[in-house]
Amino acid sequence: MRTSTAPAGAASAMLLVGTSTAVSATIADYPVFTGQALRYALAAAILLAVAGHRRLPRVRLTARDIGLLIALAATGLAGFNVFLVEATRHAGPAMIAAVVGAVPLVLALVGPLLERRRPAPRSVGAAIVVALGTAVAAGLGSGSVKGLLLSLGALAGEVAFSLLAVPLLPRLGPLRVAAYPAALSVPMLLAAGLTLDGTASLRLPTPGQAAAFAYLGAIVTAAAFFLWYDALRRLGADRAGLFAGLVPVGALLTTVALGLGHAGPADVTGALLVAAGVAVGMGPRQPRPGVHEPA
Repeated sequence: MRTSTAPAGAASAMLLVGTSTAVSATIADYPVFTGQALRYALAAAILLAVAGHRRLPRVRLTARDIGLLIALAATGLAGFNVFLVEATRHAGPAMIAAVVGAVPLVLALVGPLLERRRPAPRSVGAAIVVALGTAVAAGLGSGSVKGLLLSLGALAGEVAFSLLAVPLLPRLGPLRVAAYPAALSVPMLLAAGLTLDGTASLRLPTPGQAAAFAYLGAIVTAAAFFLWYDALRRLGADRAGLFAGLVPVGALLTTVALGLGHAGPADVTGALLVAAGVAVGMGPRQPRPGVHEPA
């Protein structure tokens, strides 16, 4: 993916992730952590098969690489899901969405600092608009203090999903960075399911549920993760992070398309704010230093 097409890749990735909301409603009665483990296992298998087909050059993983990959799997994938599921027991979906919707702002502030540069005022301002749009679309909501803290844990996991990948991408490339943590998260999620739900978490999905997991694994995870990480290494965390605000837009579009709901004034206002923030943040700026591009 060329840098000029990276915004389209980032937007596509986040819109695809947004479609998971409607699909996940069809598997609501299936054990959550086992379902996520199935999803990530399928995604890892697809991504590793693609990497093998493309015959990528072999890369020796260093101890630092392994540590970052494990941390990414534990926080950005397994940890995010644990916090998100637990948060739903103590806070409404709107409050959780509003908190996690701050991802663009956090990435706009922290991403540049990790690259030893100042946060760009344009990116920070745009991220505030995107976060506001997400909050408006979500309706802010209400919940307990515990729900807020758990939502903040989910936010941290979502931020780690991108920031921990940044130092890995130049050497490993987006295919490996998407595949390895997905595979590593499977035993973590199975362990979480057994710990929190016992042996009831281990059962086979119905054909309908299996179809939903196939979509989540192949499209929402394998395809979207690759598109996201490819865009992330080209745009930088601050600019790519703006597109995280499109997740609720993708959820809204899918809900309306499937006839499961309608777009209200808050939804439209929030979507317009997100679009405005992304447009401002993606305005012209000096090109980033040369980017090494592994496949």
